[in-house]
Amino acid sequence: MKYTTWILCGILILFGLFASIYALTGFDILLFLCAGNIYAYRGFLSLAGVGALWLLFWLLAFRPTKFLS
Repeated sequence: MKYTTWILCGILILFGLFASIYALTGFDILLFLCAGNIYAYRGFLSLAGVGALWLLFWLLAFRPTKFLS
């Protein structure tokens, strides 16, 4: 479970970097890496959605920020 959280967090960071490069330059790295295949592109985007839902579940279930206050 710990490794899943680290992997999905890394994927979300990577997608965030790709999105910021796309916003600043207009060049879509993910679409380039998928060689223009729209189905692979949408598959990778759905992976980002799964990663976001997993981290939301992890934050709600385990409350890692509970003892920060």
